[in-house]
Amino acid sequence: MRYLAIDYGEKRTGLAICDSAETLATPLAVTRGQKGLLRKIADIVKDENVEAIVLGLPLSMDGSESSQTRRVLDFAEQLKRHLGIPVHLQDERLSSFSAERELGPSNLTRGKKRKRLDAVAAATILEAFLQAKSRD
Repeated sequence: MRYLAIDYGEKRTGLAICDSAETLATPLAVTRGQKGLLRKIADIVKDENVEAIVLGLPLSMDGSESSQTRRVLDFAEQLKRHLGIPVHLQDERLSSFSAERELGPSNLTRGKKRKRLDAVAAATILEAFLQAKSRD
């Protein structure tokens, strides 16, 4: 099954995708802003034959919800209505930290790292989802 992972943000949204064997999560893109975001995601879903969405759920370190958690849950409902495919929520605590560590040793400039960070974080979210799924 092909999954599209989304690291949703108000300013930037990171996207990552996996292969149909569910073994490789690859950073795909970073979109800026909210305008046209659902349309962009719908186009990717169609073009890449995506069968389900994995949406990063931002929880506080103690597991409690925040105002960003509510925004993501609202966005999950929009995705379900707009796309008509399953939307899975995946705890995204420390995904940005992991993404920063992964990009740390690269030869990218700080600006280029920042542009890729959200897509790498989405890939980290997708990897965690696929690992949990394989254990079930």
